[in-house]
Amino acid sequence: MLFQIIASSGTIGDKIITLLLLVLVMIISLTVHEYSHGYAAYKLGDSTAKADGRLSLNPLRHLDPVGALMLLIIGFGYAKPVPVITRNFKKPRRDFAIVSIAGPLSNFILAFIGALFLALMVKLDYARVYKDMLYYVNETVPMVISLFLYYFILLNLGLGLFNLIPLPPLDGSNVVLCLLPNRLASKYAQLRRYTPYIWLGIIVLSWIPGKVGDYVFYPLTWLRDVIFEGFVGFWKLVFGI
Repeated sequence: MLFQIIASSGTIGDKIITLLLLVLVMIISLTVHEYSHGYAAYKLGDSTAKADGRLSLNPLRHLDPVGALMLLIIGFGYAKPVPVITRNFKKPRRDFAIVSIAGPLSNFILAFIGALFLALMVKLDYARVYKDMLYYVNETVPMVISLFLYYFILLNLGLGLFNLIPLPPLDGSNVVLCLLPNRLASKYAQLRRYTPYIWLGIIVLSWIPGKVGDYVFYPLTWLRDVIFEGFVGFWKLVFGI
């Protein structure tokens, strides 16, 4: 995503504005994601996140440098995991699954809300959206607002989908861990020791120019674009566009 902006044909000013919008969206998306984990845990009986200062909307408490950079560059990333002590829950397996899914769910909700406002910009004829692409906007302020909403939807969908991948330490792995029987869950948990190497391999492959790099995250990119079209299309239908 970052490289696409740099390589685009726009002016330096346009690229700077777009980059600033991306950083702002990234900060908001990651912060809400981790806050949602902490809030869900707190409501279910575990105050560890609150005691650790993670029940906060301060971005500095949540951002992970590598995960944030991945989100900025390729549109998929993560933040620092919120600490959770499952024995504080009444039903540890169920409640930990709820806490794990709360982060991605918050991003899908944000994307859905963003789609509402982007469809409203289309209704007012300030922007046009075809499939998953923002095609044109009129005037500077509507242009900036439309671009912000466009990236707001894409990055939140990317963050939500990426974190559902069932590889530690992502949220999807915690959900799988809670669903598996104890014996299989124990074996699955051992996968964690290999995940740094798996992620390193994925990142290296994603940076290879050409089709190899494009295909690494193709399933997520395809699904993200489909959901983008669905969300915006829903609100366009509501507004009679």
